[in-house]
Amino acid sequence: MNNFSATYTDQYQLAMAQVYFKQGQKNHSAIFDYYFRKLPFEGGYAVFAGLENFLEVISEFRFNDEDIKFLESQGFEDDFLKYLTNFRFTGKIYSTAEGDIVFPTRPILQVEANIIEAQIIETLLLNLLNFQTLIATKASRIRLVAGDSGLLDFGLRRAQASGGYFATRAAMIGGFNGTSNVVAAKDFDIPVSGTMAHSFIQSYDDELEAFRDFAKGRPKDCVLLVDTYNTLKSGVPNAIKVAKEMEAQGEQLLAIRLDSGDLSYFAKESRKLLDESGLEYVKIAASNQLDEYVIKSLLEQQAPIDIFGVGTNLVTGDPDGALDGVYKLAYSNSKPRIKISESIFKITLPHKKQVFRIKDDHGKCIGADAIGLYHENRVEEMFHPFEPYKSMNLEKYHQEALLHKVMENGEILIDKRSLKEISDYSLTRLSELPIEYKRFNNPHIYKIGISELLREEREKLIKSYKKRM
Repeated sequence: MNNFSATYTDQYQLAMAQVYFKQGQKNHSAIFDYYFRKLPFEGGYAVFAGLENFLEVISEFRFNDEDIKFLESQGFEDDFLKYLTNFRFTGKIYSTAEGDIVFPTRPILQVEANIIEAQIIETLLLNLLNFQTLIATKASRIRLVAGDSGLLDFGLRRAQASGGYFATRAAMIGGFNGTSNVVAAKDFDIPVSGTMAHSFIQSYDDELEAFRDFAKGRPKDCVLLVDTYNTLKSGVPNAIKVAKEMEAQGEQLLAIRLDSGDLSYFAKESRKLLDESGLEYVKIAASNQLDEYVIKSLLEQQAPIDIFGVGTNLVTGDPDGALDGVYKLAYSNSKPRIKISESIFKITLPHKKQVFRIKDDHGKCIGADAIGLYHENRVEEMFHPFEPYKSMNLEKYHQEALLHKVMENGEILIDKRSLKEISDYSLTRLSELPIEYKRFNNPHIYKIGISELLREEREKLIKSYKKRM
């Protein structure tokens, strides 16, 4: 599924690249920042995901013969196409660690390469990082409310086509335990889990017979769907009969699944029936349009649900649908660059930069990241990026540099981690964030500031461009 050719880009990237090439600028250096402007889900944080996928893809990013023929048919010139036949990414990438907690405005990743290479990989970068960060953040919010309950990704059938593949990966980073997505489970070494469809039961004349056959076929991982006809009068009683028959054969029913109706009520009544039959070990799984708010409500009602299967609302990033990540030029051809806008929030930050997480003596995040120039080892005072009279003294705090080199000369420098390792890291980083930033309603606003040197550099550029207008 990672078999992308370098035509996985927007046409204007190639149009610009050809102009750079024709004008002899193909070796001009460039630095681009990747960041987003607004947190998804009206939340207080986001979980960065997709980095390892992105690095793997661009390490093999090439134009094949079929690509070159197609671009020739689109009017691209022969000398430029010859250049593209030998294209590979040879630049550097500095990045926040995958799974870390990230916030608006501050660079999450920086690309340092020649201008053509940096431009051609933009679309892929935004496509992979924006989507996976959105879904990992949604999954993290669900994990926060679910506590120790099991979380399964059931979203492939409702995902935007093959986006479901990467949604599953991101869900694991955000804290899910497993997936129904077989190909993602295979490729990413994720626990795979599934139950049965209503159609399986409907295909039989008798629900009990369907349950018995399924238990014979899946004795070690048997979950019975109990709401096809009547949950409490038919489904659960038949599941209990099968569970007792399995016990007699030395097996155990793993769980029943509820997929409709009042999940809290049915879970409580089903738990009573199971426990009265001595089946305290049988778990209850629930699905059907779940999200963080529904799960929070179910648990507040003390619904005895052990496993939540979350589909549509997870893999589509409902209600946001997209992260507004952007890729902006900060430096090129030995000069800092800036984009000036009528909206102050869209004025970019020039130069190569470093980002520092501000922490107290106990290693806890105080709720602030500071952006400095790359050569700054720490930031003594940070200023609000858009409100010049707001500042914060940082002298007494510890500062952790967040951007580290992860690729050089197109070669990946970091060791590959399992999704479990990335997820555990994410949970650790999230635990360092005060609870006020993790609540769903009116979370604290995380502070992002810029160093005095960076502020001065930006102001000089703004004044310089205004003189030319």
